[in-house]
Amino acid sequence: MLIKTFQNCKEFIAGDNTTLREFLHPDKEDLKLRYSLAHAVLKPGETSLWHKLKTSSEVYYILEGEGIMYIDNESQQVYPGQTIYMPPNARQRIKNTGKTDLKFLCIVDPAWKKKDEEIL
Repeated sequence: MLIKTFQNCKEFIAGDNTTLREFLHPDKEDLKLRYSLAHAVLKPGETSLWHKLKTSSEVYYILEGEGIMYIDNESQQVYPGQTIYMPPNARQRIKNTGKTDLKFLCIVDPAWKKKDEEIL
């Protein structure tokens, strides 16, 4: 059994400029998973950098706050309870348009790898 707490997962700034805490990653622990799971935060007014994952798909699940999700040439308002899918090689970024932190889960399948991410 593996149970982690939010506080015990180290916070860091990701390549796309979001604040992340990585919950699960099969390359870092003995897990029988294909995907990685992280918690992301953007402060009010912040925008992640344009980026893409070359071979992995990504899903965001919005927990708190509001923003605008940009995928390729599309954009849409996002808010808690929404799930957003980004296929491999999709150009993406997210902007916090609210007055509170924008918090969301990031699921990457296959699991996130630095060599797969391209900052644009």
